[in-house]
This record gives sequence, structure tokens and C-alpha cells, in this order.
Amino acid sequence: MEVKIPGVICRPLVVYTDQRGWLAEIFRQDETAPEHIPVMAYMSVTEPGVGRGPHAHRDQTDLFCFAGPGDFRVVLWDNRADSPTFGTRQDFHLGASCPAVLIVPPGVVHAYQNVGQGPGFVCNFANRLYRGPGRLEAVDEIRFEDDPDPPFRLE
Repeated sequence: MEVKIPGVICRPLVVYTDQRGWLAEIFRQDETAPEHIPVMAYMSVTEPGVGRGPHAHRDQTDLFCFAGPGDFRVVLWDNRADSPTFGTRQDFHLGASCPAVLIVPPGVVHAYQNVGQGPGFVCNFANRLYRGPGRLEAVDEIRFEDDPDPPFRLE
């Protein structure tokens, strides 16, 4: 998959199937840059037609896994003023029909919407703890979801 935004990595999952089902490696320490190594993980379920985001992080890199079930339209916007692709938008279609890992660096605004018929699963392996150790720090998010006139839209 061609990626237009520097620092973003989109890697198709290699899916190994047999009579039991399937298996895919999400990340390996020997194939992942040190700054992307996860320190926490979470899984979310998004209902059909529902979107999450847009938001960005100041310091956190997200390592998303869109493996299914469900399919998602994922939209990224390069909001880093010092980036050669500042202002660039890129759309991806990821999930059951195109399983992939998507690494989103700090400053890149991201959002996704479940475009499938049923609930969709997304896993995130972030390189920073949510709210820091003991959940005592401010949330590392720049949120655009509640802005009445947001500069970033899923439409």
C-alpha cells in the first residue's frame, strides 16, 4: 500500500490459515522501530456506521491492527507544520477485506468509521501509557470530535 504521509506505515498482515482458522503476526520487536514498540494495548468494538475521531497525539504513536471482523474507512491528515506533506489527507480501507497494521505517528490526525454490516474490532498497541503511569497525567490527545466546525471530517 502506498503511503503519502512520512512516518505513517501501512503493512498488510500476512495471514496464515489452516483447518483451525488463521493467525497473523501484528508486531515483532525485531521488525519494529524502537520508538514504535508498544507499552500498552487495547481493543475496541465499533458499531456499523459509527466513526471514532478525528484526533491526534502530541507524543504517542498508535500501532493499529485492523484484522476483522469488520471493515473500516481510515482517514489520516498530516497536521505537522514542519512536515513536507502538511495538509495531506490519505484514506485507507482496512479490516477483514484488507487486514493490515497502520502506524500513526504524533501530529497525524486520524479517524476511522466502521463501513461493514456488523460490529468491527480494532486493536491498538500504543507506545505510551494512557494518561501515563498510574493514569496520573493529562490525556495526550488533541481532539476534534466535538468541534462544531472541525477542520477534519470523515465525510
